[in-house]
Amino acid sequence: MKKLKLIIKREYLAKVRNRSFVIMTFLSPVLMVGMVVLIAYLTKLNDSEKRVIAVLNESEFFSESFNPRETLSFLQFENIDLKTAKDSTNSSGFYGLLHIPSYENLETVADSTVFYSVDSPISEVLSKVESVFEIRLREHRLQSLGLSKEEFTQIQQDYTVSLATFEGERNLMDLNIIRALVGGGFGYLIMMFIIIYGGFVMRSVIEEKTTRIIEVIISSVKPFQLMLGKIIGTSLAGVTQFTIWVVAAGILLVIALAIFGIDPMILLDRSNIKAMTAGAARDFSPDDFEKIKSVGREILRIPWFTLIASFLIYFVLGYLIYSSIYAAIGAAVDNETDTQQFIFPIILPLMLAIYVGFFSVFSNPHGPIAVGFSLFPLTSPIVMLMRLPGGIGAGGVPIWQFVLSIALLVVTFMAIVWLAAKIYRVGILMYGKKPSYKELYKWLKY
Repeated sequence: MKKLKLIIKREYLAKVRNRSFVIMTFLSPVLMVGMVVLIAYLTKLNDSEKRVIAVLNESEFFSESFNPRETLSFLQFENIDLKTAKDSTNSSGFYGLLHIPSYENLETVADSTVFYSVDSPISEVLSKVESVFEIRLREHRLQSLGLSKEEFTQIQQDYTVSLATFEGERNLMDLNIIRALVGGGFGYLIMMFIIIYGGFVMRSVIEEKTTRIIEVIISSVKPFQLMLGKIIGTSLAGVTQFTIWVVAAGILLVIALAIFGIDPMILLDRSNIKAMTAGAARDFSPDDFEKIKSVGREILRIPWFTLIASFLIYFVLGYLIYSSIYAAIGAAVDNETDTQQFIFPIILPLMLAIYVGFFSVFSNPHGPIAVGFSLFPLTSPIVMLMRLPGGIGAGGVPIWQFVLSIALLVVTFMAIVWLAAKIYRVGILMYGKKPSYKELYKWLKY
């Protein structure tokens, strides 16, 4: 145990004192925050562009239909012909000209309407213009069937079924998506940590092997102790770096957004959120406010303590499993180029967990695919975390699935560490030979 502690301390200090480690620890948050601020700033510039569309309305059907929008305004032309309207629009630098000809029939007017522009207009502008015609045509067609304007307004109202639990609490239709996104964020962190710091373990083993330092070290400690010390020491260095990243990035992001006056809500898809920026609160209906409150309540009701505790458990077990494999690969090869044939089979389960987990948990968190991948040890650290925001027990992950998942991870960890140690103890002293899968299988029998 004393030797293991010395190896862990050596690996940890060797990593945190490395110049590139120190530079990237403090430079990465700056780069990440800079990227977020740049995207938000460019989005703000893109959304702030005010487009003016000239309207030559010669019919009587759209006299009051074109009202100014947040980034779109309409200028009405009157008592001029089409050619003059085109010239005026072009010379004034307007975004385009909407020509609505005069006919007795609304259907004919709509079919004959043309939007003139220098280039092909963007879909956002076209959808806003087309929505005016769609609403007016729908209203006209229903009125021709005998419906009044008031009846048409009632038909236009959307309907959403009310959801509630058996205890009488209101529920949300998108609750599974909210929970899956929260859990998916934790799962994605585990995947990135495994890929980044598992690679550190592998490169550390390769470096000591190629410089023949390992021959001196192996004379005083057992290969298993050396491998485990490298894994734990590197993981502690990674946790240190990751903690600094999160704290520094959070502080820098708040400061940068305040300095540049950028609203973070601009990064969200505002087609699904009704202008959640300052000054647009008047567009909210009572139902919108109630829905936002419901979302906030559901986020607060997520069992955060259980989720964070489970994250630590799955993070530790998942990282130990994969880093053991990375250490075995590093011991089996002489240089990083030779690792390419072994890396993809390691990353494949992680990628599968992310993509399959998102699709299955979004649609049905208790379906057979979601349950199966949350129990399979190589994917459970990610997929199970996507299911856990629903809680453990009634309505969430059954207790037996949670316990079985952790038990399978522990058993798998012990089995993989044992197999990795067998490869490690043989491969660590092998030089000048590129191993194959058949060769690795032979090493497992020694």
